[in-house]
Amino acid sequence: MKSIHAKIGDHFIQIISECENPYKVLHNFESNSEVKQSPDLIIKIKESYGIPFKDYKVDITKKRDKIIYSRADYLIDVDSEYKSATISVYDDFALKHALTNLYSSFIVHHNWGLLIHSSCVLENGKAHLFAGHSGAGKSTAAKLSFPRHLLSDEASLVKITSNRVSVYNSPFRSELDAGPFEGNVELASIQILFQALQNKRVRLEKSDGLLHLMDKVFFWPQSQDEVKTIMKLMTQLVKQVPAYELHFQKNNTFWELIS
Repeated sequence: MKSIHAKIGDHFIQIISECENPYKVLHNFESNSEVKQSPDLIIKIKESYGIPFKDYKVDITKKRDKIIYSRADYLIDVDSEYKSATISVYDDFALKHALTNLYSSFIVHHNWGLLIHSSCVLENGKAHLFAGHSGAGKSTAAKLSFPRHLLSDEASLVKITSNRVSVYNSPFRSELDAGPFEGNVELASIQILFQALQNKRVRLEKSDGLLHLMDKVFFWPQSQDEVKTIMKLMTQLVKQVPAYELHFQKNNTFWELIS
């Protein structure tokens, strides 16, 4: 049995693995500092569930005191207050997706913020987010931004309040790592990516920014109230943070348009 005490965003998470398999994805959640606070969420992980990845379809069953998220390769059983959950998985890939599902649902439940399918880079003390459709260049933009600090390469952890939008270091990573980062920084801009022969950045209207981001948020709504919360958070996000279309060459010169 392995127990990990992690801090994700503002939240203290205890992850207890009852598995013989040392899942690689859990290394991203190990904290470099000692966590003494009581956990906001306790997650137990079990193995030998289901079948290999089939598709991204997640079925949601809501009962009086718990919610169940099920996919071919994972099952999440969480209490309705998102304080305790059990995740049963087939493999490392399933665990990565299940943890993303659970934490995204957790922060929406608490009206805290969103996990956005994007990369995010730190420049001069502020964060800049890069989103786009599959293949648009999120990972490419992240790699080309070196040696700037990378806050995320796949799922950006964004806290949204009525007067500030900030980004934290995200453990929900794909392939790139930039080392530890404590605290949070203000989100200064959002780039919707398009690969091009010449660099160009165009400011978007708030409504257009909202439309571009709607399918970039990791969420699995289990109620209309949750959908309303997500829309409220997204609206607050685009009101406070400028969004742009960024047409970029596959080199680091696009930073001249951002810095």
